[in-house]
Amino acid sequence: MVADRPENTANNQVVSNVAATATASARTIEIPSSITVKQLSELLQVSSIDVIKRLMKSGIMANINQSVDFEAASSVVTSLGFQAKLKAVVGAKSVSLIREIKNQQLHEVKGENIGLKSRPPVVTVMGHVDHGKTRLLDAIRHTNVMGGEAGGITQHIGAYQVEVNGQKITFLDTPGHEAFTAMRARGAQVTDIAVLVVAADDGVMPQTLEAINHAKAAGVPIVVAITKVDKPEANPDRIKQQLAEAGLVVEEWGGETIAVEVSARENKNIDKLLENLLIVAEMEELKADPHKSAEGVVIEANMDKSKGALATVLVHNGTLRVGDIIVVGDSFGKIKAMFNSDGKQVRKAEPATPVEILGLSVVPSAGDNFSVATGEAQARTLVEKRKSEAGQKQNAPAVTLTNIKEQVSQGHVQELNVILKADVQGSIEPIRTSLEQLSTEDLKVRVLHSGTGIITENDVMLALASKGIIIGFNAVPDAGAKRLAEREGISIRNYSVIYQIIDDVNKALKGLLTPSKTEVITGRAEVRQVFPASKKLKAAGVYVVEGKLNRGSSLRVKRKNKVVIESVAESLRRFKEDVTEVATGYECGVVVKDFDDFQVGDILEFYKTEEVS
Repeated sequence: MVADRPENTANNQVVSNVAATATASARTIEIPSSITVKQLSELLQVSSIDVIKRLMKSGIMANINQSVDFEAASSVVTSLGFQAKLKAVVGAKSVSLIREIKNQQLHEVKGENIGLKSRPPVVTVMGHVDHGKTRLLDAIRHTNVMGGEAGGITQHIGAYQVEVNGQKITFLDTPGHEAFTAMRARGAQVTDIAVLVVAADDGVMPQTLEAINHAKAAGVPIVVAITKVDKPEANPDRIKQQLAEAGLVVEEWGGETIAVEVSARENKNIDKLLENLLIVAEMEELKADPHKSAEGVVIEANMDKSKGALATVLVHNGTLRVGDIIVVGDSFGKIKAMFNSDGKQVRKAEPATPVEILGLSVVPSAGDNFSVATGEAQARTLVEKRKSEAGQKQNAPAVTLTNIKEQVSQGHVQELNVILKADVQGSIEPIRTSLEQLSTEDLKVRVLHSGTGIITENDVMLALASKGIIIGFNAVPDAGAKRLAEREGISIRNYSVIYQIIDDVNKALKGLLTPSKTEVITGRAEVRQVFPASKKLKAAGVYVVEGKLNRGSSLRVKRKNKVVIESVAESLRRFKEDVTEVATGYECGVVVKDFDDFQVGDILEFYKTEEVS
């Protein structure tokens, strides 16, 4: 009932958008991954009864307000003589936004594009464990050796380049989407294209879905590498079907996602995969100015016993040279030497080139941005500026349901990104559909990732990188996720009733949701003795049985489980000395404001009230 209030507007918007696509192509109808029976009937301009009957013929029982997935909806569309096409989850708007950000990084002066030249694409390989990521990367290295050397590249750093038809491609050899998102969380947009590895003998797994959603959240195009096609049990068509259900429709099925069937063991179609990466890169129009002072990002760093601080960096723009003074994070240093991916010394590194540099004073963090300074004076100025910006960023409030409206009005966010976790799969789709239907013209609700099980650190990292929130439906965070969320200020909200989720988000979009308050017990003490604190005042001699007691804290006096009074601790004394707090296992005297009628055996319960974002 709560979700019905904003649905009509949102439903009409969905239907009108889809209908517009249908008009443009009379035989093709674009539908989202989930759509209600009512929406589908309005889209097809047939009665809801007709849609329900056609669904029943496919063995699907659904009422007018129930959501059906793409496969079910497409069966109805096909039966009416149309062709169904999956509506992309991340549209051109997101990709163009990333491209706009990249272009802004290239220009300090508006219209300055004289020195722009095409640069190699930067590619990250992601996917489920044991699906062949490492073997695929090894096959790429050995198939395409820079300079025509025999035997393959000896990898010395976490990034390397290969050459295809005279054009270079830069690969980041990361552990997967966790590192990819961790760098994004630090503000580093390092990847142009994501290669999603899916094993033909296994299928789309939970970690595969995570990788898809992390790549979509970054707004980067995805190229699918279906690996292990040489195995007898391989079934590439089943993989393509699962990808379509996950929102990636391959080109041969009428979609826009490039999928290449490869075998790293037999070296099959590796060249085809690389050629397709160059095609995607050409469509992305990746450019940089090699004549400017270098800017880029740290990929990884470590302390070498003999060489000192070493950092693998990726140049975004400009050309990095030996002897340059670079500012990295909140420190700077002079480059003494640079090494490429096969360990050879180089004198310069152009855009999209990874190199290992020597000469930094401290070990930087992965994701730290670097820039070249004209001298030590400018370097010190840049360091101070970065420290100031880092402090402002740290003090900036994280996105929560209670402040989302304010964040939108201030221009900080344009959409509410949600990571949704539930106890069972059946709960996810109705929650996702209801949330996305709450979108307005000013603020779009976008479910970046959904899944079953507990809330993990990966979920928190995705929320951090995308400035989103986490909603758990009968799903709680594990200890690591809870600590990380508290440290980074990420909002985790837990629910056990679906309509409460929709109601809270709906109120948040309208700026009507107020922070809820919760009581936290900080300490309990038992009254062991009553003694005079002054001529007219009595104090309680207590023993702290749990937590700690704080002076000035709120407390309640409980006698036989009944509250006698709620007041404040005016003072705490130990051995005639005033103290601010007393820990578990110690004794002290407590003076309570406006109360001294203590009895031995009373319990003093200290507490504080906190707002829950």
